[in-house]
Amino acid sequence: MSEGFEFQVSSRDGKTSARLGSLRTPHGRIDTPAFMPVGTQGTVKGLLPEQVRDAGFGLILGNTYHLALRPGADTIARHGGLHGFMGWDGGILTDSGGFQVYSLAKLRKITNEGVAFRSHIDGSLHEFTPESVIVIQEALGSDIAMVLDVCPPSRASRDELERAVEVTTDWAERSIAVRSRADQAVFGIVQGGLDRTLRAEHAVKIGSLPFEGMAIGGLSVGEPPHEMYPVAQSTAALLPEDKPRYLMGVGMPVDLVRCVMAGIDLFDCVFPTRAARNGLLLTSAGRLVIKHARFREDLKPPDPHCQCPTCSRYSRAYLRHLFAGGEILSSVLCTIHNLHFYAGLMARIRDAASRATLETLAREVEAAYPPKGDEGPSGDG
Repeated sequence: MSEGFEFQVSSRDGKTSARLGSLRTPHGRIDTPAFMPVGTQGTVKGLLPEQVRDAGFGLILGNTYHLALRPGADTIARHGGLHGFMGWDGGILTDSGGFQVYSLAKLRKITNEGVAFRSHIDGSLHEFTPESVIVIQEALGSDIAMVLDVCPPSRASRDELERAVEVTTDWAERSIAVRSRADQAVFGIVQGGLDRTLRAEHAVKIGSLPFEGMAIGGLSVGEPPHEMYPVAQSTAALLPEDKPRYLMGVGMPVDLVRCVMAGIDLFDCVFPTRAARNGLLLTSAGRLVIKHARFREDLKPPDPHCQCPTCSRYSRAYLRHLFAGGEILSSVLCTIHNLHFYAGLMARIRDAASRATLETLAREVEAAYPPKGDEGPSGDG
């Protein structure tokens, strides 16, 4: 166990696989289940660090791929690590960049040794190995580092999935061998696509290695929820009980409730911040698309049931005006609201788990946030 890192399960929901607990890092304690806002390039877009903290978050996510390319790990290390560089005093989890490399399929080549890829910034050639990714994250000084993995499409062939699992396991073992920071936790990653047998085998292998936490990868790459949830639940059930379980890249409102019920402790997703920049507000009544003309004269707050700084001071008409005018403040105010919504949703999830009422909450959230394509309530309430 790394110094300053501790995870404890305090109680369980008797009706589901949900767990309540706490995660302690060198930069503070977080109640779980918890959501991590994404700060890919050392910033949660549009917000000051204190605004992220005020929204209710003590753990955020940064990305090794992006930070290694720009400004570079050495530059960040000279500033005292990522915490000092970005002025954030809470916990930081850094992704290894494996998903980013996967998403750049035309620019990368995976071998047993690692992955060679061309920068999306200038086309320059780079190489990540399991060892170099740990070294980079140790220079960044994050509280939690992720191992390099191979993230195949969820519907890849059995041969491709088996190969990804084999390489990811080898890379996990190599990552452990080069660790040198006693104050940084490292999480292993389980792959296997939608193949439950392969997932189970890999969960046992990764779960047997001396990681401080376990992640489930490759379940946010386009598969529908009815296929994702059972795989997440069956995989989580095979991971060590005394270690946090992190479902990577999953974080739509309904996903959070259903996957907590499946036994997941940690989540991240770009959705709430990206939606905010595109004028989509998440409210107690459902999605509210602020650019719609019906909000031109609407003096109500975005969500009458929300007490965040945006809803406490500004109207829908004003937010629509800012968005239509391309004002930076539009992104700021909408992001503040959406993160407060997510913090509030996680608090409701933890409360429901303590009362064994998660199924009721899940149905409420599903009613407000139906599947994509059906916008649900207009947000006029």
